[in-house]
Amino acid sequence: MKLSTFNDVINFAIKREEDAIQGYGSMIDVAKNPGIGKLLQELQEEERNHKKLLLELTEGKVESYTPTKVINLKISDYLEEDTLEAEMDFQQLLIFAAKKEQNAVELYSDLAKESESEELRKLFEFLVEQEKSHKLKLETEYEKHVLESD
Repeated sequence: MKLSTFNDVINFAIKREEDAIQGYGSMIDVAKNPGIGKLLQELQEEERNHKKLLLELTEGKVESYTPTKVINLKISDYLEEDTLEAEMDFQQLLIFAAKKEQNAVELYSDLAKESESEELRKLFEFLVEQEKSHKLKLETEYEKHVLESD
């Protein structure tokens, strides 16, 4: 897929969000632990909100966008990633989701560097910040529920 226009990039990002919505949704009914099912629903809702944001995003909004510095706790950067499975525990699911967000950060960062268009570079930077904020939220939950409980 060639990402050479604003709409190309938005459609690509929306497709990624839809895949995540479907992936988390498919796990909700098969999750063995009710707490995991609740977290999956929350993650799915986050992805729906991100998709809605993308659907409402205009070139003008991106043009006026000023990047903000999102803290990177780097908690999940050095943890082993599992595949999404029904038997996952809370910790594994948080790691999986944070790794997914980090992969998106890396993808959009690479695309921003390769972009010859200032408009698309700014759009990719916007997407990077969105994914970083999702990762921060997940790592904050990890810190609160996993690290502090040890």
